[in-house]
Amino acid sequence: MPETVPNAVPDAQTGNWVDRSAPQWLKPYARLARWDRPIGVWLLFWPCAWGLGLAAVANPEQGFDWWAAVLMFIGAALMRGAGCTFNDIVDRDIDDKVARTRLRPIPSGQVTAKKALAFLVLQSLLGAVILFQFNRFTVWAGIASLVLVAIYPFMKRITWWPQAFLGLAFAYGALVGWSSQMGGLGLAPILLYAGTILWVIGYDTIYALQDIEDDAMIGVKSTARLFGPRAKPIIAGFYAGAYVLWLAAATIAGAGIVFALISLVVAGLLAWQVWTLDGAEPGNPLLRFRSNHYAGLGLALSLAFLAEWVW
Repeated sequence: MPETVPNAVPDAQTGNWVDRSAPQWLKPYARLARWDRPIGVWLLFWPCAWGLGLAAVANPEQGFDWWAAVLMFIGAALMRGAGCTFNDIVDRDIDDKVARTRLRPIPSGQVTAKKALAFLVLQSLLGAVILFQFNRFTVWAGIASLVLVAIYPFMKRITWWPQAFLGLAFAYGALVGWSSQMGGLGLAPILLYAGTILWVIGYDTIYALQDIEDDAMIGVKSTARLFGPRAKPIIAGFYAGAYVLWLAAATIAGAGIVFALISLVVAGLLAWQVWTLDGAEPGNPLLRFRSNHYAGLGLALSLAFLAEWVW
């Protein structure tokens, strides 16, 4: 019989390092920051890597800034943790009513809202240290993104499109990555950002299919509920739009047929997600959601390959 882990969150990966090895005092805070579910860190980081890669394609003499990528990964881990902590503080009454979330640290009583707030401040301050390693434009752009982080948890209460607001926040790294190298913005990173917003809407709609019944009972809105039986073709449309915009961004930055060919692997993975998606099958949406990590990795490697070796 598998060992039961006390207070483990249902959608955390079995055998994750938090449940297995973290000290008892740290576990509730690690779960608040979702360290037991690192997929969110990757999904926040990959747009940063894409922005860095796109800038490297546009300015091949400079190459891919690997140190900036390391800093942005640390920053993504910190700010994703801070965002999740803030989300759990705001949603503590809702989380208590949803099967997938009622064991989160605040609704289950492992951490008080006041202690969670202190943890949020600590993560945010460490994230600020990372942000201030970059140029002034990027610093101000990063600060501006906090508005999106702050309003997102409230959107499920007032709009059917909370996934769009998550997209605005989670795609923001595309602008940060580019501006950290170029000192400003342009058409290419804006198209990259727009495409990434569509990607996030697509994958978070897949994720929200897990909660569609609980959300309906408590009145929480989502694109999964809004789209209903049309979810698969609509997600396909978002993914197609994302790919077209990514291709346009790369083309404007100077990428050619090589990128278009390599990136077909990413397009194929997104198509597989939609083709095999079954919201009624337990575990099916979560597996397809998690596979977006490999879509992000594939696009990042495509851009880095062009910047480092093709040119």
